[in-house]
Amino acid sequence: MMNRPRVLLADDHSIVLAGLRRLMESDFDLVGTVEDGRALLEAAARLKPDIIMLDISMPLLNGIEAARQLRKIVPQSKIIFLTMHADVGYVKEAFRVGASGYLIKRSAASELATAIHEVMKGRTYVTPLVTKDMMESFLGPAAQPEKLPKPLTSRQREVLQLVAEGRSNKEIAAILEVSTKTVEFHKYNLMQALGIHTTAELTQYAMRHGYI
Repeated sequence: MMNRPRVLLADDHSIVLAGLRRLMESDFDLVGTVEDGRALLEAAARLKPDIIMLDISMPLLNGIEAARQLRKIVPQSKIIFLTMHADVGYVKEAFRVGASGYLIKRSAASELATAIHEVMKGRTYVTPLVTKDMMESFLGPAAQPEKLPKPLTSRQREVLQLVAEGRSNKEIAAILEVSTKTVEFHKYNLMQALGIHTTAELTQYAMRHGYI
């Protein structure tokens, strides 16, 4: 008998995690559940699951940034996004940072198992609920080039999210295990790079570009 895929779940809503557990525990080995992006990195490094199923919107570290880091920490683990974001831009970014699957939360429950089995075979899976929009985006005559956010370093993206969540420099320093001076340095460089002058503008930028 084949070993059951070992799955780690990450979502910041405990009700969603409980529902996913009930849906999946008969077919898969659920090795853990976490509710923020930093807990996900720690759990993934410790548990080394076959599948990591995560949301995009998570506190402390969003799913896109977590996926970037997971590719280095656990390159053998397959990443499947399960999120409310059906926008094509999120789908493209998810696959760009190393996802193998993409589901949205109004997908049929049966899609969870289908997606996991597909990515375990080395394939990719995208819910049919977004593939139509993706095709129109790629092929439609009215498709406009995307306005991409300015490139930021990994640490700048982390600081940006934490600033936008309303955390103080001292709190950010504790979370990232750096000095407050280092946080101030990254925050200053962020503002310079983005042409932004206030924390409120940083927060607006983060919301506009999906960091929170």
